[in-house]
Amino acid sequence: MTDSTTQLTALNTTPRQYSLAAILGIWAAATLPMGVLAFVVVPAVIPHTQLHPGLVFWIAMVAGMIWQFVLALLLLRAEPGGLHWKSLRKRIWLQPPSDPKTGLPRRSLYLWAIPAIAVNQFGDWLATPLVDLWAHLVSAIPQPAYTYIQGLADPQFRGQWWILALLIVSCLFNYLLGEELLFRGVLLPRMAGVFGRWDWVANTVLFGLYHVHKIWALPAMVLSSFGIAWAARRYRSFWMGVIVHGIDSVMLIVMTTAVLAGLVP
Repeated sequence: MTDSTTQLTALNTTPRQYSLAAILGIWAAATLPMGVLAFVVVPAVIPHTQLHPGLVFWIAMVAGMIWQFVLALLLLRAEPGGLHWKSLRKRIWLQPPSDPKTGLPRRSLYLWAIPAIAVNQFGDWLATPLVDLWAHLVSAIPQPAYTYIQGLADPQFRGQWWILALLIVSCLFNYLLGEELLFRGVLLPRMAGVFGRWDWVANTVLFGLYHVHKIWALPAMVLSSFGIAWAARRYRSFWMGVIVHGIDSVMLIVMTTAVLAGLVP
């Protein structure tokens, strides 16, 4: 292999570093559509459909996350190496967790997902009083009832198994192809140039603030997400972020199945 070929291969597998403007621009490109969908499109659609308002909101959020998948692909395609699999998997850390000291992959490091999940749970608990204070500060923006997922735990949905398919699509783009691919696959590996060793903290804050469609709970969105970026960054593994973030899907699938099967009174 010639020196030029070696350099080209290294270039094609090393994530480029974004400027602060690029990072914020990508964040805005993911965030603004969610806000428009939540506060403009959904209220406009609800009066003109017989679909439950909660489902309208949910479908709109899935559409927003699908857009994030498209955005991620466009950004990755524009890089040296494009969407070629061998280059792509290196650039988005699509690999088993690696030892921070040796750089060698070790599957046993997946166990570190457990304390990362615990940190998220602790952050969620810690955010409780802050959410109450924040909700008071943003009280000028009333929270519609259809944004509460608990509202979908209703006997009227018994037997409507298409909702389970919607949940699967939602989980796919929430915990893998949408939010995770964009925030941990694209952004996180490219933020060290601006934020250095604290890139995972900046990534977490941006990820939390991206949830404008859940503006009433922004403190919880931030404090319950640190474990995701920390695990992905420390072990340079996209899969660590997927596991830590995706653990929420287990309960969602169980509860949704219970509702659809009529097990919820």
